[in-house]
Amino acid sequence: MLGIIGGTSLLFADLPPLEKTTVATPYGKAEVHTGEFALLLRHQHNLPPHRINYRACLAALAVLGVDEIVAFGSAGSLKHEIPPGSIVIPTDYLSVTDIPSIHECTIDHVRPELDADLVRTLAELVPDARTGGVYAQTRGPRIETVAEVKALAKVADIVGMTVASEATLALELGMRFAAVCTVDNYANGLGEETLTYEHILATSRANRRRTEIILEKIVERLA
Repeated sequence: MLGIIGGTSLLFADLPPLEKTTVATPYGKAEVHTGEFALLLRHQHNLPPHRINYRACLAALAVLGVDEIVAFGSAGSLKHEIPPGSIVIPTDYLSVTDIPSIHECTIDHVRPELDADLVRTLAELVPDARTGGVYAQTRGPRIETVAEVKALAKVADIVGMTVASEATLALELGMRFAAVCTVDNYANGLGEETLTYEHILATSRANRRRTEIILEKIVERLA
């Protein structure tokens, strides 16, 4: 079963008709919209990135029988050659903050990765996307400092606050995972505009129809 995770990039999209259900997990409850696929909106109850119950969210998808996940993530560009409005399908990720785990009482090491087959499928479905590159995750909810952006740019291409946590938990729960990242802004210090959350929302709103089309293609192929 296909699972879709969405956040800021899906805020303004017209979503397919699905039934909302609350799923109980060992880590808490999570709301999931279900039908021919499962859709989870990560910012439930308007929670900022650092307060999202990632373990409950990913466990809820596993409980519903999801075995592959495509996450939509809003990201900032760390490179001048990746302008706002771009789409990036990352092939690796790193985190400079804590990553949640379902393993509290046992030692179990997963090999972190983004699923190569899913990445290839997404590249076919979104030919205009830039396939490849590294997604860096910071804690949020604040935007990264100029110094942090300069440091991250040495090892990564885009920066966000959610996808690395979701990818790791998906692997721990036996689900394949890949991401489509909409680049909504240059990271702090790269662009001439003063970066604000309102600016990020405006870019997301302007690309609403494009995001809807990408979601439709993914559901048609994978659901």
